[in-house]
Amino acid sequence: MGRLIVIEGLDGSGKRTLAEALCARWRAEGRTVASMAFPRYGADVHADLVRDALYGRLGDLSDSVHGPAVLFALDRRAAAEEIRNLLDAHDVVLLDRYVASNAAYGSARLGGPDRPTDFPEWVRALEIDRFGVPVPDRQILLGTPVEVAARRARDRAGEQQDRALDRFEADAALQHRTAAMYRWLAGANYLSPWTVLTPDADGSVSLPVQVAG
Repeated sequence: MGRLIVIEGLDGSGKRTLAEALCARWRAEGRTVASMAFPRYGADVHADLVRDALYGRLGDLSDSVHGPAVLFALDRRAAAEEIRNLLDAHDVVLLDRYVASNAAYGSARLGGPDRPTDFPEWVRALEIDRFGVPVPDRQILLGTPVEVAARRARDRAGEQQDRALDRFEADAALQHRTAAMYRWLAGANYLSPWTVLTPDADGSVSLPVQVAG
């Protein structure tokens, strides 16, 4: 059975770059590695529905906190069996976003760590207990400064026609609350132990040691 490792962070934080670097290092060490990114836009109807909501194409659905969270969770439920099969066949399965992203963004929409709610527990009960998605062994928070992540997201949106900022990405205050919520979840070891990485001034990140066991 392989280990399930998750990278979390804001849009534009550099998760994809970190994932590619980690996969390359582990493969160079002789490990077998599989990867997946959430939401699975274009691969799962629930992910596509929540994308439509975030771009204002499903009426007032995006005004709800729990509605989009359920759709994000259903995307992972649909992928749960594939994740388990990948864990059976590989040493490491690396995910770009997972359950904690639902807890972080939903809690941030409700006010963030300054206004505590039971939303992270609600997400855990829904995704882990009810839907049975695999529990991560380790989560990595890429703590890129909010302003840097936002600039990257804007630059990407300007370069790629299909990557216009969605409602969450365009809300600067929400991004700050989400970053704070991610820090809170990491400090609480939500779902599993966490490793927090802070990029250097040039944007580079020192790869975590032994994070895959």
